[in-house]
Amino acid sequence: MQAAMHGATGAPAGAGPADDAARMVLTLTVRGQLCGVPVLAVRDVLGLQSITRIPLAPPEVAGSLNLRGRIVTAIDLRPRLGLPPREAGTPAMSVVVEVGGELYSLLADGVGDVLSLDEEERAPNPPTLDEAWKQVSLGVHRLGDDLLVLLDVERLLAIAQ
Repeated sequence: MQAAMHGATGAPAGAGPADDAARMVLTLTVRGQLCGVPVLAVRDVLGLQSITRIPLAPPEVAGSLNLRGRIVTAIDLRPRLGLPPREAGTPAMSVVVEVGGELYSLLADGVGDVLSLDEEERAPNPPTLDEAWKQVSLGVHRLGDDLLVLLDVERLLAIAQ
């Protein structure tokens, strides 16, 4: 993973802090795939958390956790994206996002850097991208040899009933 800011060749004239924040993403990995979520949706990043299973919940709902007195639904990105489960004993990182006033925890294999991405450099989803990923992706960015999939948090949380 690269630690430098990408696409930050200088803000356009008149761009303020809000514009800069809108271009920023928090990177995370899911089974080796580099992903990004808009930093404006991120409320917290947590290490290993105690998660309580919810009976009869869909497979992508890992359970719930307590974040400073608030109950937060934990969504495991692996089953949500059609990937095999994490190996037993491998901890997940938790990226807490806010959507519609509710908090959700996105469980990823790892969390990386905050990057500033140039929207003009975003490419559409490649035709070979798995359908589960296409449904939740806003497009892709090439970062050197890596391909970052930009995730749409609202679509990611729209779990079929």
